[in-house]
Amino acid sequence: MGKQGLSLYDHLTIKLKMDRFEIVMPKMGESIIEATITKWLKTEGDMLEEDDAIVEIATDKVDSEIPSPVEGKLIKTLFKEGDVVPVGTVIALVETESNEETTAGEAIPGVAVPEEKTAATISIKKPEQQDLIKSTRFYSPLVKSIANNESISMAELENIQGSGKNGRVTKRDVLAYLEKRNTTTAPPAMSLSAPSTQQKSMPKIKLPPVNTEAGDEVVEMSRMRRLIADHMVMSKQISPHVTSFIDADVTNIVHWLNKVKNSFLQREGEKITFTPIFINAAAKALREFPQINASVDGYNIIYRKNMNIGMATALPNGNLIVPVIKNADEKSLLGIVKSVNSLAAKARNNTLSPEEIQGGTFTITNFGSFDSLTGTPVINQPQVAILGVGVIRKQPVVLETSQGDVIAIRHIMILSLAYDHRIVDGALAGMYLKRIKEIMENWDPDTEI
Repeated sequence: MGKQGLSLYDHLTIKLKMDRFEIVMPKMGESIIEATITKWLKTEGDMLEEDDAIVEIATDKVDSEIPSPVEGKLIKTLFKEGDVVPVGTVIALVETESNEETTAGEAIPGVAVPEEKTAATISIKKPEQQDLIKSTRFYSPLVKSIANNESISMAELENIQGSGKNGRVTKRDVLAYLEKRNTTTAPPAMSLSAPSTQQKSMPKIKLPPVNTEAGDEVVEMSRMRRLIADHMVMSKQISPHVTSFIDADVTNIVHWLNKVKNSFLQREGEKITFTPIFINAAAKALREFPQINASVDGYNIIYRKNMNIGMATALPNGNLIVPVIKNADEKSLLGIVKSVNSLAAKARNNTLSPEEIQGGTFTITNFGSFDSLTGTPVINQPQVAILGVGVIRKQPVVLETSQGDVIAIRHIMILSLAYDHRIVDGALAGMYLKRIKEIMENWDPDTEI
């Protein structure tokens, strides 16, 4: 955040010793609003290096560690093991030794600027630090502050390669990027400090009264189910949903899978299912229609460089989680199979890391797993489309041949694409679905894996 709106006090300079840095509970993924502190890995008085793990936390979806974004001494832990802490809450204080000089109105991470008063008794306070609301990637408060002060756009920050643990972007990464930035042109994107219509609170809707009768059982939602419910309502409020449908003849895929599945199991020690094939087809089609691989930020459209495809996965307890296959368009079919099996196993065992459920740019949900013909899925915000795949059924189909039309038994499935009608029109959605259909129907029965 810069100095706009503070011109009366631009001449005032506040010198502060950054003796305290606040460690906050980070955003752990879409719809996560709180986490439980399970174990402190450092104690008060311990010296910390940048990216040292400080504490273990757990949500209903994943377990993870919080790293220190700065070097210094851990001087205070503000919560006990077992406490449930909302996202964005300060959980620990780290003492640092560097001195910084800042102009009034500039954000200093972890340090509250004391009030300075003029003769008119008008106070100057540190503006609220802007958060990366639209990002699902973890950034430390220090990295966010540098990004804001240096006007690094969200698109720029998302594309910085992180050298920290699990690919996290560190202070050194951002500073190294800034050194090279003067020789490159930043991509047009929304500034981190710019307002977004999606960041505005939605108008509250009065819920209708619900009466209970004798014999009814009232069960409170689990925390995970509440988060899912809130996320689904939010998505419907933000995006005008439209759904288009198309059917696809996947007979070649069915025959190919039946041919290779046993040898694949013997060779690799794991199963191959239809899901990796659907992901492979969706990724190939996204290359040709990048407008589907996008997000909306206010009146800005963000076209995603990476094609990170989430696969909606039902858990044994009936809840839902969406692990993400990163850069799916760059993976071979074998690579996608390996990723799908690994993420599915981790989802069942509740061992997914935060990075494995974040950063999705497009989602696939498989209604066919439950013998459903099709469905109208809800968009996984901030994405703009989600593909639903239905059950594969044998059906009589009219085929055109050189000798005339014939009726044959074919394997047919219905594809549904729910899309954000703010930026995806019916023509674009229809062309994308048609391309997936073509890829599936022209599957090479001699494909090697």
